[in-house]
Amino acid sequence: MRSMAIDRAPAAMPADPSGRPAPRVPDGAPARPARREFLAWGAAGALGATLAWPGAALATAARDDTALYLAARQRGGRDEAVVLDASGQDRRVLPMPARGHSFAIDAAGGRAVVFGRQPGFFALAFDLRGERAPLELPLPQDRHFFGHGAYFDGGRLLAATENDFEGARGVLGIYDATPGGGYRRVGEYDSGGIGPHEVVLMPDGRTLCVANGGILTHPDYGKLELNLDTMRPSLAYLDAASGRLLEKVELAPELHRLSIRHLALAADGSVWFGCQYMGPAGDRPALVGRHRRGGPAQLHAGPAATLREMRNYVGSVAADAAGAVIATSSPVGGRVLYWDAASGACLGETRLADGCGVAPAPRAGFLVSSGLGAMLRTDAAGGEQPLLAPSRERSWDNHFRKVAGA
Repeated sequence: MRSMAIDRAPAAMPADPSGRPAPRVPDGAPARPARREFLAWGAAGALGATLAWPGAALATAARDDTALYLAARQRGGRDEAVVLDASGQDRRVLPMPARGHSFAIDAAGGRAVVFGRQPGFFALAFDLRGERAPLELPLPQDRHFFGHGAYFDGGRLLAATENDFEGARGVLGIYDATPGGGYRRVGEYDSGGIGPHEVVLMPDGRTLCVANGGILTHPDYGKLELNLDTMRPSLAYLDAASGRLLEKVELAPELHRLSIRHLALAADGSVWFGCQYMGPAGDRPALVGRHRRGGPAQLHAGPAATLREMRNYVGSVAADAAGAVIATSSPVGGRVLYWDAASGACLGETRLADGCGVAPAPRAGFLVSSGLGAMLRTDAAGGEQPLLAPSRERSWDNHFRKVAGA
């Protein structure tokens, strides 16, 4: 494992690596197209013009006791990140150059970062109150974002899951998130595997947990999986201060195509994870699991009929406000499942076409968003309260994140 110490002094961006082998391309892969280039909005001051914040009416801060949420969406042909209240109403909107995926949130600092959808070539840091212009995170030419990140070190640093696609390895890019730091890239940690997707800060505040999906990709080939026969998904626990690998947990060899993607923390500190299975469509492996430090990963299948209807895909994972119930969504299966965080028992489900984003609702239950524009408040007992109706003008992207509030 390689790790790089964080450089807290100014440094130039890393140069392009040389001499690294290109990833092996399987037989039958499409011809290699030209490499996708990053959209250079920053040139000649274009960043500020392109990402101008909306009018002052949207910059009015909400009351401290109001729950706020973040989501990415497509609306009227535009890509946007949006701050919402618990009823699904817009509080403020941030234009984006392409589809967004998820967020890193510093609730105490009133700020967040939105990451582009994999392979993501943009990430924007922004002030939740809209009082300052957003900042573009720098990204080396041989990296792309995987869509997730986490603040740590008291909000002074940011870790972003990234692909070293020429080196065929996963990394956490480390960025200076101090006020005035400009989100300068100050180093990187080896993620402990290939294809790191989501990263979360553990309750101790000193450990980062990374979901390494195990899938080797390269932007020259889009999302084509280049290593299905040799996948090794894992959960990796890293020392946040140094990047040192503290613990790594892999699934059984026969489950090496069960890609670990998304994470949530239960009240007892265990990590719940959702998977996407890259094996034969007729297989039915369990897609949801949990892990406690020092032990093996446990998988929970739920009812056989429900597992079958999930179609080998979990798109998002969230814990409720108490950390006692876990929600996992399957947009391809059109349902959200609820799990008892203590026992692993499946508690029930909500059916929602293309439902993927899940976040804890104020006090109890969940808010769920759909790629078809709908939003609901739900709970494990079958309760449903429509908040937003489906809309042809609005499409919610994969993740829905709570910022602050009751």
